[in-house]
Formats: sequence, C-alpha cells, structure tokens
Amino acid sequence: MSVPARRLPSWVWVTGLTVGAVAAVTVLAVQADRGPHPTATATRPHASTSASPRPSASKPAAPAALPDDSGTGRRVVYSLGQKRVWLVDASDVSRRSFAVWPGTVSPDPGTYTISVRTQATTGSDGVQIEHIVYFAAKSGLSIAFSNAVDGSSPPAVAAGKQTSGIRTGKADGAALWTFGGTGTKVVVVS
Repeated sequence: MSVPARRLPSWVWVTGLTVGAVAAVTVLAVQADRGPHPTATATRPHASTSASPRPSASKPAAPAALPDDSGTGRRVVYSLGQKRVWLVDASDVSRRSFAVWPGTVSPDPGTYTISVRTQATTGSDGVQIEHIVYFAAKSGLSIAFSNAVDGSSPPAVAAGKQTSGIRTGKADGAALWTFGGTGTKVVVVS
C-alpha cells in the first residue's frame, strides 16, 4: 500500500520564494555598494555667444578653472559669482563644469551635504522639473539643483517672488544627479 504524497501549502512556497528573493537582492546590493561609484564624464563647458540668459553650445570655451577655495575630495562646487558648478572626483580633478541659473535666494558660502533627492516635481515657477538635489535652506526655502524636464531655462521671476532652485541644463542635471548621491559634499564659494 502506497502512501499518498503530501503537498505543501501555497503559503510555504510563497514564503520560501520571498525569503530567497530578499536574500538575493541583499547580496547584490552589498556587491554594488563595494563596486566603483559612478562619476560624471568630462565635458568641455560652453560660453554664451549672445546676450541671452541661456548658455549657448555653439562656441566651445576653455574649461573654467576650479576655484582655489573649493575644498578637497569628491564634491560638487557651486560658485555664486560665476554662476557655475563643477563635479570634482576624489582625486580633486574636475570631471564636468557647467553654467547654472540661480534663483533669487542663494545659499551662503560654506560646506553642505546633499540631504534629499527627488526624481521629479513641479517647481515654484510652475515648470516641470527633474533631478532635484537638495543641499541647503535659507529664508525658509529649500535650496536645490534641478533641471526643467523640457530643457528650458527658467522663466522670468515675478517682482518680489523668492525662488531657491538652481537650474541646470538637461544633460548637466542628469550628470549632477548621477554624481551627487545623498551625503555628497557641496561646497558653495563666493
């Protein structure tokens, strides 16, 4: 006389598969964290050839020099006076530099860290933005780098309105997003 095979309940199978999947994801996450971290690719910045507030890609210029007082190590450097950002790797080499459009409220010079990243939202000017990288606050406003989804420059700000977004070009925003993870140092210079 044979004994009938006993089937395992479906919840046992689901639990086993879930535990296995979580273990596999954990192992992959640990391996990814130990691997190389992405860095921005080197590009040449472009100078504006017109009176337009939008930087132009028509005439390449010499790379902008990294400010002397911008710290050391892997960091994002933002110059208030030059309205420019540099992505600097751990060996203190600038991997990318680009012009930006600052808001009406600027961070004070100093060292900050990227605290929050948001993939996409609507800016205070009503424009759809992406790659939002928050690093400071001032006058009750959060200060962040971002780019318009459609790649446009920011519209003119109404008189008396405060904005704290620092807009980048679309490709520059994607590079900053890749380079600037939570905890990345941001050095703001005059």
